[in-house]
Amino acid sequence: MLVVLGFGMVATFMVLIMTKRMTPVLALIIVPTIFGLFAGAGLGIGDMAMDAIGGLAPTAALLMFAIIYFGLMIDVGLFDPLVRVILRVVGHDPVKVVVGTALLAAVISLDGDGSTTFIVVTSAMLPIYLRLGLSPVVLTCVAGLANGAMNILPWGGPTARAAAALNLSPSDVFVPMVPSLLVGLAVIFVFSWHLGLLERRRLGSIDLPWEGVNGSGSSASGTIGPRGTGRTATQVERISTGAIRTLVNPADTAMADSMLDPQRPTLRPKLFWFNLVLTVAVMALLVADVLPLAYVFMAASAAAIIVNFPRVSDQAQRIVAHAPSIVGVVSMVLAAGVLIGVLEGTGMVDAMAAWVAGSIPAELGAYSAVITGLLSIPMTFFLSNDAFYFGILPVLTESAAAFGIDPVDMARASITGQVVHMQSPLVPAILLLISLAGVNLGDHHKKVLWRAVVVALAMLVVGIAIGSIGIG
Repeated sequence: MLVVLGFGMVATFMVLIMTKRMTPVLALIIVPTIFGLFAGAGLGIGDMAMDAIGGLAPTAALLMFAIIYFGLMIDVGLFDPLVRVILRVVGHDPVKVVVGTALLAAVISLDGDGSTTFIVVTSAMLPIYLRLGLSPVVLTCVAGLANGAMNILPWGGPTARAAAALNLSPSDVFVPMVPSLLVGLAVIFVFSWHLGLLERRRLGSIDLPWEGVNGSGSSASGTIGPRGTGRTATQVERISTGAIRTLVNPADTAMADSMLDPQRPTLRPKLFWFNLVLTVAVMALLVADVLPLAYVFMAASAAAIIVNFPRVSDQAQRIVAHAPSIVGVVSMVLAAGVLIGVLEGTGMVDAMAAWVAGSIPAELGAYSAVITGLLSIPMTFFLSNDAFYFGILPVLTESAAAFGIDPVDMARASITGQVVHMQSPLVPAILLLISLAGVNLGDHHKKVLWRAVVVALAMLVVGIAIGSIGIG
């Protein structure tokens, strides 16, 4: 019964948010409450939720002050020069922008921290997306995919967990999986290129003021719009190739104007070097991990607000300006505590793990590593990495030993699902990403999940093909 309730609870949650029948915050509270009561939690459900929420409090604090800090840095213009440089490199071509987003996310992911990666990527790329009219969901999709693939690095977490659970060396687990990682990244760049093409075509059908597109190079006024609005063949051809030179209105959305307006009153050009040094120091502390991340952002936010906005009224205004993003992500993190508390407190996690481990037929024992790789795709999405690697993987590995499957093969297979895991609402970093980008979690899942599954399967297939994931 607990198995049915556990999977039913997660499935109900996913359906509700992807069909937009309920907001993620409400679904994270109501769905676990109902299923928890059916599981016999009774009045103890409150303690289950509070225990889990208490464990998530540092994460909520981290996300809250990270949003304040980087939102403030955008307000004061710290990232404006970087945006201008990137725009010169990628131009106004959506394909280059989207592929560049994936590349940036993959490179920053080398530090092994998803939150840091998403903070840097959104800070650098979101203003460009908004200025060009690109969908922020595309940004969250490619950034989430790239970070998910890179999450199998030995210092990223899951590889270390798998190695620790099976008493293996992390390098023995990871190094033979490098070809799988490279293929996974190649698939992600193909997806990024395709998404860029789709965005290029979508922008080509939007009515926008237009100038400077005639063949002679002189200005010609007209309208970019659907067929029948008077577009010339030259205009249509130039739109289809993404060669948009100049728009009368330099920003495509009001939101882009408010973030990047060179005349915005929050700019602090005289404090550029202070803000840059402070941000570099914050990033260095993130990588060094010598202080709690939540405290780093709390202290940095306080210092940045005081120096950039000495007046108390301006300080309060800056915090309030970012309140919508803060409320959205922090409430989602705390609400996730209800789901985690019910899963763990009612014993659903243990029951689901035991059922999965015991449901593999003996005749498929020789394919235990392959099955483990397939199971890692949904299981690490529904459960935490700790629950999967320390609860399920050891049981599967013990049963696989009877069929001659080496534990290291099981460990390698188990990390192939990480690109899907990173999209889970139980992962704080993905909640930070969608909050910073202003994206609905359901919209993100619609675009990213099937692509993440394809990447995970590609990594698993390559691992099998080159022999790093063995078959008995």
